Amino acid sequence: MQSRNTLLFIALIVAVVSLFSVDMMVGAVNIPLSEVWKALTGGDCPESTVKIVRNIRLVKAFVALLAGAALSVSGLQMQTLFRNPLAGPYVLGISSGASLGVALVVLAGFGSSFGVAGAAWVGSAVVLMFIGIAARRIKDIMVILILGMMFSSGVSAVVQILQYLSRDEALKTFVIWTMLGEVTVMQLCILFPSVLLGLVLAVLSIKPLNMLLFGEDYAVTMGLNIRRSRGMIFMSATLLAGTVTAFCGPIGFIGLAMPHVTRMMFDNSDHRVLIPATMLSGASVMIICDIISKMFTLPVNAITALLGVPVVVWIVLRNRV
Repeated sequence: MQSRNTLLFIALIVAVVSLFSVDMMVGAVNIPLSEVWKALTGGDCPESTVKIVRNIRLVKAFVALLAGAALSVSGLQMQTLFRNPLAGPYVLGISSGASLGVALVVLAGFGSSFGVAGAAWVGSAVVLMFIGIAARRIKDIMVILILGMMFSSGVSAVVQILQYLSRDEALKTFVIWTMLGEVTVMQLCILFPSVLLGLVLAVLSIKPLNMLLFGEDYAVTMGLNIRRSRGMIFMSATLLAGTVTAFCGPIGFIGLAMPHVTRMMFDNSDHRVLIPATMLSGASVMIICDIISKMFTLPVNAITALLGVPVVVWIVLRNRV
Protein backbone atom coordinates (compact mmCIF):
# COMPACT_ATOMS: atom_id res chain seq x y z
CA MET A 1 0.00 0.00 0.00
CA GLN A 2 2.82 2.39 0.90
CA SER A 3 4.63 1.80 -2.39
CA ARG A 4 1.36 2.22 -4.31
CA ASN A 5 0.69 5.56 -2.63
CA THR A 6 4.25 6.70 -3.37
CA LEU A 7 3.81 5.85 -7.06
CA LEU A 8 0.50 7.70 -7.16
CA PHE A 9 2.07 10.78 -5.55
CA ILE A 10 4.91 10.72 -8.08
CA ALA A 11 2.39 10.37 -10.93
CA LEU A 12 0.37 13.33 -9.64
CA ILE A 13 3.46 15.52 -9.29
CA VAL A 14 4.53 14.65 -12.84
CA ALA A 15 1.00 15.36 -14.06
CA VAL A 16 0.92 18.80 -12.40
CA VAL A 17 4.32 19.79 -13.83
CA SER A 18 3.44 18.51 -17.32
CA LEU A 19 0.02 20.14 -17.39
CA PHE A 20 1.47 23.41 -16.06
CA SER A 21 3.92 23.40 -18.99
CA VAL A 22 1.12 22.69 -21.48
CA ASP A 23 -0.96 25.50 -19.98
CA MET A 24 1.92 27.89 -20.63
CA MET A 25 2.03 26.79 -24.28
CA VAL A 26 -1.68 26.89 -25.12
CA GLY A 27 -3.62 30.06 -25.85
CA ALA A 28 -4.75 32.35 -28.65
CA VAL A 29 -1.22 31.92 -30.00
CA ASN A 30 0.41 28.54 -29.34
CA ILE A 31 4.01 28.84 -28.16
CA PRO A 32 6.49 25.92 -28.34
CA LEU A 33 7.85 24.66 -25.04
CA SER A 34 11.38 25.69 -26.04
CA GLU A 35 10.23 29.29 -26.53
CA VAL A 36 8.38 29.21 -23.20
CA TRP A 37 11.57 28.07 -21.48
CA LYS A 38 13.59 30.82 -23.14
CA ALA A 39 11.02 33.43 -22.09
CA LEU A 40 11.18 32.26 -18.49
CA THR A 41 14.96 31.98 -18.28
CA GLY A 42 15.85 35.13 -20.23
CA GLY A 43 16.90 33.35 -23.43
CA ASP A 44 16.84 34.72 -26.95
CA CYS A 45 13.19 35.07 -27.96
CA PRO A 46 10.84 37.85 -29.17
CA GLU A 47 9.81 40.46 -26.61
CA SER A 48 6.14 39.76 -27.36
CA THR A 49 6.64 36.12 -26.37
CA VAL A 50 8.27 37.17 -23.10
CA LYS A 51 5.32 39.43 -22.24
CA ILE A 52 2.75 36.76 -23.09
CA VAL A 53 4.50 34.04 -21.11
CA ARG A 54 5.57 36.03 -18.06
CA ASN A 55 2.78 38.56 -17.69
CA ILE A 56 -0.22 36.50 -18.76
CA ARG A 57 0.20 32.75 -19.00
CA LEU A 58 2.51 32.21 -16.04
CA VAL A 59 0.15 34.11 -13.75
CA LYS A 60 -2.93 32.38 -15.15
CA ALA A 61 -1.42 28.89 -14.85
CA PHE A 62 -0.23 29.57 -11.31
CA VAL A 63 -3.66 30.87 -10.33
CA ALA A 64 -5.28 27.72 -11.78
CA LEU A 65 -2.88 25.59 -9.74
CA LEU A 66 -3.63 27.50 -6.53
CA ALA A 67 -7.40 27.54 -7.14
CA GLY A 68 -7.58 23.80 -7.79
CA ALA A 69 -5.55 22.92 -4.70
CA ALA A 70 -7.40 25.39 -2.46
CA LEU A 71 -10.95 24.47 -3.50
CA SER A 72 -10.25 20.73 -3.34
CA VAL A 73 -8.75 20.83 0.15
CA SER A 74 -11.57 23.10 1.33
CA GLY A 75 -14.12 20.60 0.00
CA LEU A 76 -12.34 17.72 1.73
CA GLN A 77 -12.46 19.58 5.04
CA MET A 78 -16.16 20.37 4.71
CA GLN A 79 -17.07 16.78 3.79
CA THR A 80 -15.21 15.42 6.81
CA LEU A 81 -16.46 18.08 9.21
CA PHE A 82 -20.11 17.71 8.21
CA ARG A 83 -19.80 13.97 7.50
CA ASN A 84 -21.72 14.65 4.30
CA PRO A 85 -20.43 13.49 0.88
CA LEU A 86 -22.23 16.35 -0.87
CA ALA A 87 -20.74 19.11 1.28
CA GLY A 88 -18.47 21.52 -0.58
CA PRO A 89 -16.44 24.67 0.02
CA TYR A 90 -19.51 26.85 -0.55
CA VAL A 91 -21.78 24.98 1.84
CA LEU A 92 -21.48 27.76 4.44
CA GLY A 93 -22.47 30.48 1.97
CA ILE A 94 -18.91 31.71 1.33
CA SER A 95 -19.47 31.96 -2.42
CA SER A 96 -22.82 33.70 -1.99
CA GLY A 97 -21.28 36.20 0.41
CA ALA A 98 -18.55 36.95 -2.13
CA SER A 99 -21.15 37.42 -4.86
CA LEU A 100 -23.11 39.81 -2.65
CA GLY A 101 -19.99 41.90 -1.98
CA VAL A 102 -19.22 42.11 -5.69
CA ALA A 103 -22.83 42.93 -6.57
CA LEU A 104 -22.90 45.80 -4.05
CA VAL A 105 -19.63 47.27 -5.33
CA VAL A 106 -20.57 46.95 -9.00
CA LEU A 107 -24.01 48.45 -8.41
CA ALA A 108 -22.34 51.41 -6.71
CA GLY A 109 -20.18 51.94 -9.80
CA PHE A 110 -16.82 50.82 -8.37
CA GLY A 111 -16.07 48.18 -10.98
CA SER A 112 -12.28 48.03 -10.86
CA SER A 113 -10.78 44.55 -10.75
CA PHE A 114 -9.15 45.06 -7.36
CA GLY A 115 -12.30 46.65 -5.91
CA VAL A 116 -14.41 43.72 -7.11
CA ALA A 117 -12.01 41.17 -5.62
CA GLY A 118 -11.76 43.07 -2.33
CA ALA A 119 -15.54 43.28 -2.02
CA ALA A 120 -15.83 39.54 -2.59
CA TRP A 121 -13.27 38.91 0.12
CA VAL A 122 -15.11 41.11 2.62
CA GLY A 123 -18.40 39.40 1.77
CA SER A 124 -16.88 35.98 2.42
CA ALA A 125 -15.44 37.15 5.75
CA VAL A 126 -18.79 38.56 6.89
CA VAL A 127 -20.51 35.25 6.15
CA LEU A 128 -17.86 33.39 8.14
CA MET A 129 -18.37 35.77 11.07
CA PHE A 130 -22.09 35.01 11.25
CA ILE A 131 -21.54 31.27 10.87
CA GLY A 132 -18.81 31.41 13.52
CA ILE A 133 -21.20 33.11 15.96
CA ALA A 134 -23.78 30.42 15.28
CA ALA A 135 -21.16 27.69 15.73
CA ARG A 136 -20.37 28.96 19.24
CA ARG A 137 -24.00 28.65 20.30
CA ILE A 138 -24.96 25.48 18.41
CA LYS A 139 -23.28 22.14 19.06
CA ASP A 140 -25.01 20.18 16.31
CA ILE A 141 -22.85 20.54 13.21
CA MET A 142 -25.72 19.52 10.91
CA VAL A 143 -27.79 22.46 12.16
CA ILE A 144 -24.90 24.75 11.22
CA LEU A 145 -24.85 23.13 7.78
CA ILE A 146 -28.55 23.83 7.29
CA LEU A 147 -28.12 27.42 8.50
CA GLY A 148 -25.30 27.91 6.01
CA MET A 149 -27.42 26.58 3.15
CA MET A 150 -30.39 28.78 4.13
CA PHE A 151 -28.16 31.84 4.46
CA SER A 152 -26.65 31.07 1.06
CA SER A 153 -30.10 30.88 -0.55
CA GLY A 154 -31.15 34.19 1.01
CA VAL A 155 -27.98 35.98 -0.10
CA SER A 156 -28.33 34.56 -3.62
CA ALA A 157 -31.84 36.02 -3.80
CA VAL A 158 -30.50 39.46 -2.80
CA VAL A 159 -27.80 39.18 -5.50
CA GLN A 160 -30.45 38.40 -8.12
CA ILE A 161 -32.42 41.49 -7.09
CA LEU A 162 -29.28 43.64 -7.34
CA GLN A 163 -28.58 42.24 -10.80
CA TYR A 164 -32.12 43.12 -11.87
CA LEU A 165 -31.72 46.70 -10.61
CA SER A 166 -28.21 47.30 -11.96
CA ARG A 167 -27.25 49.17 -15.15
CA ASP A 168 -26.15 47.30 -18.28
CA GLU A 169 -22.46 48.13 -17.84
CA ALA A 170 -22.47 47.15 -14.18
CA LEU A 171 -24.29 43.91 -14.98
CA LYS A 172 -21.71 43.09 -17.65
CA THR A 173 -18.87 43.59 -15.15
CA PHE A 174 -20.57 41.30 -12.66
CA VAL A 175 -21.21 38.58 -15.26
CA ILE A 176 -17.55 38.68 -16.34
CA TRP A 177 -16.50 38.21 -12.72
CA THR A 178 -18.81 35.19 -12.35
CA MET A 179 -17.16 33.57 -15.38
CA LEU A 180 -13.58 34.00 -14.16
CA GLY A 181 -11.86 37.15 -13.01
CA GLU A 182 -8.46 37.99 -14.49
CA VAL A 183 -5.93 37.96 -11.67
CA THR A 184 -3.15 40.55 -11.85
CA VAL A 185 0.34 40.20 -10.41
CA MET A 186 -0.60 42.56 -7.57
CA GLN A 187 -3.66 40.47 -6.72
CA LEU A 188 -1.57 37.30 -6.93
CA CYS A 189 0.65 38.76 -4.19
CA ILE A 190 -2.42 38.60 -1.93
CA LEU A 191 -3.91 35.40 -3.32
CA PHE A 192 -0.78 33.29 -2.88
CA PRO A 193 0.00 33.98 0.82
CA SER A 194 -3.69 33.74 1.73
CA VAL A 195 -4.04 30.33 0.08
CA LEU A 196 -0.71 29.24 1.56
CA LEU A 197 -1.91 30.16 5.06
CA GLY A 198 -5.15 28.26 4.46
CA LEU A 199 -3.21 25.16 3.37
CA VAL A 200 -0.95 25.41 6.44
CA LEU A 201 -4.05 25.49 8.67
CA ALA A 202 -5.40 22.48 6.74
CA VAL A 203 -2.22 20.55 7.48
CA LEU A 204 -2.45 21.52 11.15
CA SER A 205 -6.04 20.21 11.22
CA ILE A 206 -5.09 16.71 9.97
CA LYS A 207 -5.29 15.11 13.41
CA PRO A 208 -8.70 16.68 14.28
CA LEU A 209 -10.06 15.69 10.87
CA ASN A 210 -8.98 12.08 11.36
CA MET A 211 -10.71 12.04 14.76
CA LEU A 212 -13.87 13.59 13.30
CA LEU A 213 -14.13 10.72 10.81
CA PHE A 214 -15.60 8.66 13.68
CA GLY A 215 -17.97 11.41 14.83
CA GLU A 216 -17.83 14.29 17.29
CA ASP A 217 -18.67 12.13 20.31
CA TYR A 218 -15.66 9.92 19.64
CA ALA A 219 -13.46 12.94 19.06
CA VAL A 220 -14.52 14.43 22.41
CA THR A 221 -13.72 11.20 24.24
CA MET A 222 -10.26 11.32 22.66
CA GLY A 223 -9.71 14.78 24.17
CA LEU A 224 -10.37 16.91 21.07
CA ASN A 225 -11.50 20.49 21.65
CA ILE A 226 -14.40 20.54 19.19
CA ARG A 227 -14.99 24.29 19.11
CA ARG A 228 -11.34 25.18 18.63
CA SER A 229 -10.85 22.51 15.97
CA ARG A 230 -14.05 23.53 14.20
CA GLY A 231 -12.93 27.16 14.23
CA MET A 232 -9.55 26.28 12.74
CA ILE A 233 -11.19 24.23 9.98
CA PHE A 234 -13.68 27.04 9.28
CA MET A 235 -10.85 29.56 9.05
CA SER A 236 -8.86 27.34 6.71
CA ALA A 237 -11.87 26.70 4.46
CA THR A 238 -12.69 30.41 4.30
CA LEU A 239 -9.14 31.41 3.44
CA LEU A 240 -9.05 28.75 0.72
CA ALA A 241 -12.51 28.97 -0.84
CA GLY A 242 -13.17 32.61 0.03
CA THR A 243 -9.90 33.93 -1.37
CA VAL A 244 -10.20 31.94 -4.59
CA THR A 245 -13.78 33.12 -5.03
CA ALA A 246 -12.77 36.72 -4.34
CA PHE A 247 -10.06 36.84 -7.00
CA CYS A 248 -11.20 34.21 -9.52
CA GLY A 249 -14.97 34.27 -9.28
CA PRO A 250 -17.21 31.35 -8.24
CA ILE A 251 -15.79 28.02 -9.47
CA GLY A 252 -18.07 25.12 -8.73
CA PHE A 253 -17.76 21.33 -8.46
CA ILE A 254 -13.96 21.17 -8.04
CA GLY A 255 -14.26 21.32 -4.25
CA LEU A 256 -17.10 18.82 -4.27
CA ALA A 257 -15.76 16.29 -6.78
CA MET A 258 -12.00 16.11 -6.27
CA PRO A 259 -11.98 14.79 -2.68
CA HIS A 260 -14.07 11.83 -3.85
CA VAL A 261 -11.84 11.22 -6.85
CA THR A 262 -8.77 11.29 -4.58
CA ARG A 263 -10.31 8.87 -2.08
CA MET A 264 -11.09 6.50 -4.93
CA MET A 265 -7.55 6.75 -6.33
CA PHE A 266 -5.76 6.17 -3.03
CA ASP A 267 -8.42 3.98 -1.37
CA ASN A 268 -7.60 5.74 1.88
CA SER A 269 -9.40 7.95 4.41
CA ASP A 270 -6.31 9.12 6.33
CA HIS A 271 -5.99 12.89 5.93
CA ARG A 272 -2.20 12.61 6.15
CA VAL A 273 -2.52 11.09 2.69
CA LEU A 274 -5.69 12.78 1.46
CA ILE A 275 -4.75 16.43 2.03
CA PRO A 276 -1.52 16.46 -0.05
CA ALA A 277 -3.07 14.10 -2.61
CA THR A 278 -6.16 16.30 -2.93
CA MET A 279 -3.96 19.37 -3.42
CA LEU A 280 -2.18 17.69 -6.34
CA SER A 281 -5.25 16.12 -7.95
CA GLY A 282 -7.30 19.31 -7.62
CA ALA A 283 -4.46 21.41 -9.07
CA SER A 284 -4.03 19.06 -12.05
CA VAL A 285 -7.76 18.98 -12.88
CA MET A 286 -8.09 22.76 -12.55
CA ILE A 287 -5.15 23.25 -14.93
CA ILE A 288 -6.84 20.85 -17.39
CA CYS A 289 -10.00 22.96 -17.16
CA ASP A 290 -7.95 26.11 -17.80
CA ILE A 291 -6.34 24.52 -20.87
CA ILE A 292 -9.73 23.47 -22.28
CA SER A 293 -11.23 26.90 -21.59
CA LYS A 294 -8.43 28.59 -23.53
CA MET A 295 -8.64 26.14 -26.42
CA PHE A 296 -12.39 26.63 -26.91
CA THR A 297 -12.71 30.16 -25.43
CA LEU A 298 -15.13 29.08 -22.72
CA PRO A 299 -15.50 30.18 -19.09
CA VAL A 300 -13.61 27.92 -16.68
CA ASN A 301 -16.59 27.44 -14.34
CA ALA A 302 -18.56 25.93 -17.23
CA ILE A 303 -15.78 23.39 -17.82
CA THR A 304 -15.54 22.50 -14.12
CA ALA A 305 -19.31 21.98 -14.02
CA LEU A 306 -19.25 19.65 -17.03
CA LEU A 307 -16.46 17.59 -15.46
CA GLY A 308 -17.95 17.66 -11.97
CA VAL A 309 -21.58 16.75 -12.69
CA PRO A 310 -20.82 13.06 -13.51
CA VAL A 311 -18.93 12.74 -10.22
CA VAL A 312 -21.86 14.22 -8.27
CA VAL A 313 -24.29 11.83 -10.00
CA TRP A 314 -21.99 8.93 -9.13
CA ILE A 315 -21.88 10.02 -5.47
CA VAL A 316 -25.67 10.23 -5.24
CA LEU A 317 -26.21 6.85 -6.92
CA ARG A 318 -23.57 5.16 -4.77
CA ASN A 319 -25.15 6.45 -1.57
CA ARG A 320 -28.61 5.27 -2.62
CA VAL A 321 -27.44 1.69 -3.20
